Amino acid sequence: MPINNLVFPMKALPLPARRALLVSALIGVPVSVSATEVALAGVFPGKALLVINGGAPRAVAAGSVTPEGVRVVAVDGEVVVAEFDGGRHRLVVGQHAVSVGRDKGGAQSVTIEADGRGMFRSQGKVNGAVMQFVVDTGATFVALGRSDAQRAGLDLTRAEPIALQTANGVARGWRLPLDSVSVGGVTLRNVEGVVHGTDLPVVLLGMSFLNRMEIRREGSTLQLRQRF
Repeated sequence: MPINNLVFPMKALPLPARRALLVSALIGVPVSVSATEVALAGVFPGKALLVINGGAPRAVAAGSVTPEGVRVVAVDGEVVVAEFDGGRHRLVVGQHAVSVGRDKGGAQSVTIEADGRGMFRSQGKVNGAVMQFVVDTGATFVALGRSDAQRAGLDLTRAEPIALQTANGVARGWRLPLDSVSVGGVTLRNVEGVVHGTDLPVVLLGMSFLNRMEIRREGSTLQLRQRF
């Protein structure tokens, strides 16, 4: 953010932030003061209807960049690919993007907005493969369906066969460590996971991930802060 675009007085910022902005102005390197929050409210041919930082919805054409630095890369049906905060994000109509940042202690944190049904959904990755997560405190492990496990490159021949208790009875499954699980900018290594013998509509972000986070819920937002 160029310093001449700031709309708040410099004295309102802490001293370290003021110094960073002054250095930015001198050397021409932009400094991000806070994470960008982006939600997809709708799509039109070649355009995305975006809500940025809680503002009014605006139509942004593919290839265009907003004043906040959000670039629409592609519009495909109800899915939009956008770049902001140094990363590429897949936005779905009605699903809020993840806001990523560091708290005052320097730990990585993620804020997830609840959807219309009160579920906390987020895009993330398992072993580098993009997944759609639902936060599930009732799940002991991070749980994937068979096809998601294949996309993540999991070798079930080396996994521990287990019996999974489901709503339809006992089902076949496998237990194995996941090399990495990422939500927003938070990545945990060596996370215990289970794979179901059938496909699941989403990946369940269970307690093997959540136990290593501090969890705080405020209204329709859920904040996850990495502990270790």
